[in-house]
Amino acid sequence: MPLSEQEQRLLDEMERGLYHSDADDVTTVGASRGRAGSTAILLGLIGLVAGVALLVVGVMVRLPIVGVIGFVAMFAGALLLIAPPRRLTVSGTGHGHVDAPRPHRSSFMDSLGERWDRRNDDDEH
Repeated sequence: MPLSEQEQRLLDEMERGLYHSDADDVTTVGASRGRAGSTAILLGLIGLVAGVALLVVGVMVRLPIVGVIGFVAMFAGALLLIAPPRRLTVSGTGHGHVDAPRPHRSSFMDSLGERWDRRNDDDEH
């Protein structure tokens, strides 16, 4: 059974809304982190090297706690290198630039809900 013109328009609008929201999500996720700043790289490298050194020392002196501390330090240093915290990143627009938060928009589902409510109100009157 073919769709009516109104149903076809609604379906087309829903598709456009989904494509638009997907594109917004991709740009938001991609821009959520900047590149690592020099502080994050330096701290990550120091943690990684110190962790490896502590791990080797812990094995040599046969103290498991020193090896575990070394592993934790090595892991933390590698984590800092791979995914630095936001305060240690540099945005693509400039050094130390903080992006302004986007104003809140109603979501696609909210607008559909409002349309549904209006449609039901029109049918009742």
